[in-house]
Amino acid sequence: MIKTTLKIDGMACGMCESHINDAVRKSFVVKKVTSSHSKGLTEILSDNSLDEEKLKQTIKETGYTVLSVKTEEYVKKGLFGRK
Repeated sequence: MIKTTLKIDGMACGMCESHINDAVRKSFVVKKVTSSHSKGLTEILSDNSLDEEKLKQTIKETGYTVLSVKTEEYVKKGLFGRK
């Protein structure tokens, strides 16, 4: 599983978060997507790596700007932080 974290400029409220989440879900096959306007972050969990340029373009089309993209292996933690 891959975790992609986006730093996004322009989110101001819960509706902004929804616009970004919906755009990501429509353009990519993802397991989970969550956004936080207060942190300026969107986190995406997917089985495969996402096309960064397509991701930036998708977000740009909703009126927001991707400042950075970080991709890392995601390992789900079990009970009490054990694998």
